[in-house]
Amino acid sequence: MKVKHCMQGARKKLVTIGRNALLQEAGTMMKQHGIRHLPVVEDDQMVGFITESDIRHYAFPSMEREIYVHEVMVRNIITINVNATIEKAARLIHDYKIGGLPVLDKKKLVGIITATDLLSALISVMGLLKASTRIDVLVGKQGGVEDVTRVIKQHGGEIISVSTEQHSSRKKLYGFRLEKCDFDEVIEALEERGHKVVAVVD
Repeated sequence: MKVKHCMQGARKKLVTIGRNALLQEAGTMMKQHGIRHLPVVEDDQMVGFITESDIRHYAFPSMEREIYVHEVMVRNIITINVNATIEKAARLIHDYKIGGLPVLDKKKLVGIITATDLLSALISVMGLLKASTRIDVLVGKQGGVEDVTRVIKQHGGEIISVSTEQHSSRKKLYGFRLEKCDFDEVIEALEERGHKVVAVVD
């Protein structure tokens, strides 16, 4: 899945603010639109980025003077291309310990992708909100993973996602998340082919 499929701003007008706006105004905009990240734009170019944590850090009622957005905004902005994968976006957010990334299309700001967006995309890709069941399989020597997927499909199973983890037997354990089907038939067919079904998890 690509960034453009799950970023904020893909289906509605992107919310931005000018560099000479007051910090209080930025906070008000974030509350109105229910967002935590605000791109700073000047002459149609992104010049900075401001977050909810920036506002909490600087906006105190006791401060003697007004603070402008350009005084506290992040200038060295980490961005991502609209056609990049969500895996790349996740790595950047993790490595730089940030909550969101401005998304660019040919240097033009087109959206924001956040850690929450990535989590939603992951849940969608993994099919965790669908009625499904995971079959954990130790793959046999005959045909490998390709044979397991073929057997599943032959018996009416639709594969939503596949995951792997190390098993105590030093083999990889494959988790096949399937849409609802006749699991008894699938399991019987897999074991006849020499594959070991370790667990069935809803």
